[in-house]
Amino acid sequence: MERKQLLERWLQDQFPAQPFTLQPASSDASFRRYFRASLGDQTFIVMDAPPQQEDCTPFLRVAEILAASGVHVPKILAQNLDLGFLLLSDLGNTTFLQALNHQNGNASELYGEAADALIKMQLSHQAASLPVYDEALLQRELDLFPDWYIAKHLQVDLTEQQQAVLRAVFSRIVQNNLAQPKVLVHRDYHSRNLMVTSPNPGIIDFQDAVYGPVTYDLVSLFKDAYIRWDEERILDWTIRYWEKARKAGLPIAADFAEFYRDFEWMGVQRHLKVLGIFARLNYRDGKANYLNDMPLVMHYLRKACERYRELAPLLNLLDDLHPVESDQKIGYTF
Repeated sequence: MERKQLLERWLQDQFPAQPFTLQPASSDASFRRYFRASLGDQTFIVMDAPPQQEDCTPFLRVAEILAASGVHVPKILAQNLDLGFLLLSDLGNTTFLQALNHQNGNASELYGEAADALIKMQLSHQAASLPVYDEALLQRELDLFPDWYIAKHLQVDLTEQQQAVLRAVFSRIVQNNLAQPKVLVHRDYHSRNLMVTSPNPGIIDFQDAVYGPVTYDLVSLFKDAYIRWDEERILDWTIRYWEKARKAGLPIAADFAEFYRDFEWMGVQRHLKVLGIFARLNYRDGKANYLNDMPLVMHYLRKACERYRELAPLLNLLDDLHPVESDQKIGYTF
């Protein structure tokens, strides 16, 4: 039986003798799909996570942890883990990205609320029970860049010398990432996974949460692959977060310059990973639209590499891979 039919039968059991309609709500970069079920004037979200490819257990666990931290996440109303179905409360259909694209004048307000929610999550006392964002995971993510972006997307074979450069730079990046204080990390805390709700924001797609570097989610939020902000604005928002986080007692650097350096180096790890993931989504999964988001991610990556001399070998490699005229250097060097 097709999964859609299985899903409809399961929903009929949840809402006996109540007619409902089912419409696609969204899909993400995994095998999960989401539907919006409408019953009269009520709506619910149904997650379809095929058990062969997806495990709902982490979603349930992280939802519990995040709810306990005081942030707004969907309520779990019903579940069937054998079939891979979850019935969730509906956080609406307006993402931060949609709101920002239509009226970006309220960007500072939305990002301020997202930063406040992030601090609540990072203060969670249950964070250490999550999988650790360890060296092996950081390295696996970095390896997506040579495996998928360079080899598959650019169709380039690196020389032994280029491979050695990449290994050395990766080692430096991972050392920085591992040295950062650890907190709960959502891992995809960006404008497509934040919903405009009351209270704001509604947070979704958190099932891959881990215990890891304090700057990771801030990079996802402010250096978002799907919407671009100028560096002065990113710096201002980052300072505001840093001030609030220190007052809240989070384990972050007392020196903002040190914190911002960690933020940028964490960004380099994430941007390398994301370029690899976007290439993989295209070539393996047939999701070509992610290729359109690569230039912004590359822009973030190059800007950070320009600012830190230890990352100059990576910048030189990027120039070798596809020479571009570098814009005039702007921003801040620490």
